Amino acid sequence: MRIPFVLILLFLIGSCKSEPKKTEAAPEKENTNSLMAGSDTLIYPEEKYFKSIRQITFGGDNAEAYWSWDDKQIIFQSNNEDWGMECDQMFLMNIDENFKDKKPPMISTGFGRTTCAYFLPDNKHYVYGSTHLVDKECPEVPLRKNGNYVWPVYDSFDIFVADLEGNITAQLTDEVGYDAEATVSPKGDKIVFTSDRSGDLELYTMNLDGSDVKQITDELGYDGGAFFSPDGTKLIFRASRPKTPEEIKKYKDLLADGLVEPTEMELFICNADGSDLKQLTFLGNANWSPFFHPSGEKILFSSNFEAEKGFPFNLYFIDIDGKNLERVTHGETFDAFPVFSNDGKYLAFSSNRNNGGTRDTNLFIAEWQE
Repeated sequence: MRIPFVLILLFLIGSCKSEPKKTEAAPEKENTNSLMAGSDTLIYPEEKYFKSIRQITFGGDNAEAYWSWDDKQIIFQSNNEDWGMECDQMFLMNIDENFKDKKPPMISTGFGRTTCAYFLPDNKHYVYGSTHLVDKECPEVPLRKNGNYVWPVYDSFDIFVADLEGNITAQLTDEVGYDAEATVSPKGDKIVFTSDRSGDLELYTMNLDGSDVKQITDELGYDGGAFFSPDGTKLIFRASRPKTPEEIKKYKDLLADGLVEPTEMELFICNADGSDLKQLTFLGNANWSPFFHPSGEKILFSSNFEAEKGFPFNLYFIDIDGKNLERVTHGETFDAFPVFSNDGKYLAFSSNRNNGGTRDTNLFIAEWQE
């Protein structure tokens, strides 16, 4: 579930990888050649892992760019008003394209709100969450509850399979409540997703056809944004863990209203069957959008734990044993949704860099080096 940025750089939602809110805009670093898409001037001096970088989109909120299994295409979600969007829909691109002067093909229905598209192994179909069965209009986006930032958890979300022309070929979930944030194991056999069918927001796995559903987590709090390790044996995800009676009551009351508060989240890691669950980060603030490094030994994630006012969000590395925390990006606003290509040569991510002082969040592809 990811929420579009509104007003003062708020959290995106609909995220498989929903975003923590930014409370106000911060100035970007000066970039004298910033309009040169593909120029290394888009890389800040400290960003040693980026050999080169290329900007893909140039307006609106664009995020959750996921690679095809052959690394030739990407599916991403956007609410770009210039493309006629009122809320997030899914778009397809070839990796050598950019959309400064053209619109990519939309491959979702155009109805409701969509989130979290992920290619299936045949490179011809993908899974994604959508609210279109309940209402063809975009659902309302509540951004505050009792003065605090919130994400809506729409009970109208279900998970579908579609081809790359946008034709829905299967519906994988039909339970009452929220089902979304689906991603696929690199082994090509399982899907992990978030559901509130138990009364809480937990992780589940299922086969590619929706069969053999198994609950993976069972602790109180929001578990979401899960990804498999490169060998398919582990899961990394973000979670809230209310502990005090006041925190528990607040969480349950919000969830009863279809809302969660995402400002305090940490990363957790477990085996693909839910066993050996461990908390990976203890950083405070919002730690989220984790993704495994191709080695399977590190996690790349977004965090504002160093921020005093909610921003910036930058990308960080941490080992799967919780050691060797390292900052990777050095922006002054927002970097998130890092996703490595399957061959490990490229990283797709979303950023506020080079947005001309607007609130746009665009997609970038960086050539990775170590």
